[in-house]
Amino acid sequence: MLRTSKRGASTGTPGRTRHRPVAAARRTVATGVVAVAAACALGLGALPATADPGPDRAEAADVTGPDNPTSDPAPDPVPDPVLLGDAAPDGEPLPLERFFDNRGVSDDAHPGTADFDGRGDSFSAQELRAAGWTPGRTIAVDGAALRWPATAPGRPDNVLADGQAVRLTGRGEALTFLVAGGGPGARTRDGAAGTGLVRYRDGSRSTYRLRAPDWRTGPLPTKLLGLPHRNTPDGRRAGTVRLYAVTVPVERGREVSSVTLPRAGREAGLHVFSLALRGPSNGWTGTWAASTSGYTTVGPWTDRTLRLVVHSSAGGPRARIRLENTFSPAPVRIGHATVALRGKGAATAGRAVPLAFGGRSGTELPAGAQQFSDPVGFRVPPDTDLLVSIHLPGTVRALPVHSYTSQTSYLSADGAGDRTGERGGEAYGTALPSWPLLTGVDVAGGPGSVVALGDSITDGERSTPGANRRWPDLLARRLRDQRDVPRFGVLNQGISGNRVVTDRYPGTGASSVLSGVSAEHRLERDVLAQTGARTVVVFEGVNDIRAGTTGDEVIATLKRIAATAHERGMRVAVATIAPCGGFFDCTDEAESYRVAVNRHIRAGLGLYDAVFDFDAAVRDPDRPDRMLPRFDGGDHLHPNDAGMRAFSEAIDLRELI
Repeated sequence: MLRTSKRGASTGTPGRTRHRPVAAARRTVATGVVAVAAACALGLGALPATADPGPDRAEAADVTGPDNPTSDPAPDPVPDPVLLGDAAPDGEPLPLERFFDNRGVSDDAHPGTADFDGRGDSFSAQELRAAGWTPGRTIAVDGAALRWPATAPGRPDNVLADGQAVRLTGRGEALTFLVAGGGPGARTRDGAAGTGLVRYRDGSRSTYRLRAPDWRTGPLPTKLLGLPHRNTPDGRRAGTVRLYAVTVPVERGREVSSVTLPRAGREAGLHVFSLALRGPSNGWTGTWAASTSGYTTVGPWTDRTLRLVVHSSAGGPRARIRLENTFSPAPVRIGHATVALRGKGAATAGRAVPLAFGGRSGTELPAGAQQFSDPVGFRVPPDTDLLVSIHLPGTVRALPVHSYTSQTSYLSADGAGDRTGERGGEAYGTALPSWPLLTGVDVAGGPGSVVALGDSITDGERSTPGANRRWPDLLARRLRDQRDVPRFGVLNQGISGNRVVTDRYPGTGASSVLSGVSAEHRLERDVLAQTGARTVVVFEGVNDIRAGTTGDEVIATLKRIAATAHERGMRVAVATIAPCGGFFDCTDEAESYRVAVNRHIRAGLGLYDAVFDFDAAVRDPDRPDRMLPRFDGGDHLHPNDAGMRAFSEAIDLRELI
């Protein structure tokens, strides 16, 4: 197979095809190194988990400066807002709190003081507090610092979107809303939706489409927070109620001056509690990442320390970590954390460097929220094992985890206390096969990151454990050893058992199913919000077709993933599905679906920026439904180290930029 340039000229390179859609061609992505000092000022790690921006303040930080030039490209034409059913802003933009006109939260003892949905029902203040969502608290999610309203139960705490002009200033990569749908009309899973406007300092504007899933029937896998009851005039009623973080695009590089909410109307019930710009990741590159694959019971663990082994892709002079309490209904307390180079086993090579969170040694992660550590002067070499140690001072019965690691980490005994600063590994007597809480390590500097979105093959199953020979690891080494393209970090967002179309983990509650929500449902968290993400390589689908999902369903979802990523300024590469003939459920029907999906991917249809033919890289030419024996990890589904290398080498590095 020949690689085709955007002009259609064959370059004679087998196994890859390149396509540049018109929308993608308009994108500009900064890849230069930004001053570390500016990056530190912008990181969420500089905010304490309980940071309160003060009353009547809904603005994001204005990050205009030498690393964020104010010269903007000419704005694209925007349709007349009247045709979209939205009005221009009425008067001077005001902080969101000034528009609060609905009471969504009540005290359990006085449920009649709030009416969220026009039926007299509301969220429980006690259950919100138990989740760590206290009034005025910052709830950081996907790089945006949302603020839970600082109002007492029974007081206005959200606005029904109806064309209000909200004051919000700054530059960012996207705009995130904390929302829920709930109106007196018929309740549907889709909730409420409408089209709004973003206005910029240069006079330009862009539109966005905001959908707020219903607070009682919306999808659980994409919720930010679920509470087990709702308050009604007749008392508390069981049944999960939801809050959602929904992110929409803004024009990167342009300074936002205000946001006009959709003119949805009060009856539609599009409730907005908070909104914030996701700050740019200038000056930071993701060097390691892992997706949350589910929420599961542990121990219980009391006063223990985790020592997690992770492997860097890119290097840098400063570092920070990211912790996430994804899918959790309760907060988790972090007593202390450190980062160190790995010696042997659980021992460090040198001093373990203490980490801080908003200037404090510990932090608390509210349910569903994330937290970056403050930047620390710790040089991370590329292609190196790190030890991230996390002290859990309380009793923990369930945690969000990445279940399959192809790597052994470590855990201290019950009651062992804070062992994060120890150089030796003697305190860590228990092997740990998962990565709880930790979802990212970033380094200062660098050109940004490539994200590998995949399943167990990307996760490294059947590659040599502890050897870091997953295909994303090998891709990172190829990038490091050349000078023709930027030396991106590579972020492995593979989840064992994951599917493109359907959710395996249901999205709520402790479960033994740890195969994650669908690739589409985790796209925002695991790809679009990743530090410095520039390009995504999608390599999934074999678990779908083995489970009976049709090729057409997989293709439709791949198209939506590509469209969303392009809308957000990312480059999209898709890899063909590798053969699985000989695996117990890789039936003739599954093979027909695989062939159909691969035919679509190879054609590209102008939807993808690049295609990598992983199928052609490992298949047996005499039995094309099977891998060549030299690439087979032994089960006919997962490749061995040689197969992982074949995948890595099937990637034309030039297609990543």
